Amino acid sequence: MKIVVIGGSGLLGKKLVSKLQERRHEVVAASPSSGVNAVTGEGLAEVLVGAQVVVDVTNPPSFEDAAVLEFFEKSSRNLLAAEADAGVGHHIAVSIVGADRIPDSGYMRAKVAQEKLIQSAAIPYTIVRATQFFEFIETIIAQFPSDGQMVHLPPAFIQPILANDVADALVDITLGAPVNGIIDLAGPERFRFEEIIRQFLSATHDSHQVVVDSHARYFGAALNDQSLVPQGNSRIGSTRFEDWLNRSIA
Repeated sequence: MKIVVIGGSGLLGKKLVSKLQERRHEVVAASPSSGVNAVTGEGLAEVLVGAQVVVDVTNPPSFEDAAVLEFFEKSSRNLLAAEADAGVGHHIAVSIVGADRIPDSGYMRAKVAQEKLIQSAAIPYTIVRATQFFEFIETIIAQFPSDGQMVHLPPAFIQPILANDVADALVDITLGAPVNGIIDLAGPERFRFEEIIRQFLSATHDSHQVVVDSHARYFGAALNDQSLVPQGNSRIGSTRFEDWLNRSIA
């Protein structure tokens, strides 16, 4: 089976490509560096010839509200149109758990717009909403307010997952039938932000102190206890945060 991974040069894309190749499938890692640009449409028709499945794991170069919306709308429209012409039978896109519950975030609004384009197209699809990756914990910390000594965090839950566990789930989804719906992926443990950030800061010998602040925003958005965690049935990864942390700082 020919599978095209759009964004195949990124963190998740590389893992997915490698795992699918181990299963002896014909896998193409498509990205601007390989001459395929979903935003402009460059190279899409050529790379999709003979493809049965397309997996979109792209991310924009800019997270500014207007730019990220333009990225996901243009890339999705171009991809879906090219897939229809090529006869692709399954479109898979990675989104974020809670995207539709955080309207204050421009990025989340853009992901919802992407999801709606996929849902309204004629191509069978699966939308995979994942929680935050362990690997991005430093990026998450850096965007919260800090005075150099204290980091202000919201009193909300987070249930992060290892990127490799997401890739494992994506392999099964890619090789399976379209669900024409949404699948949630999350890690095995649910934390308050202050719990997981304290754990990370301690393990990395970072002297910043944690302050729980109900006014702290997550990438500009207010959170509640349900904002970032799965609701109802979801697929759960196997890797615990502490185990990953111990390995990553060893």
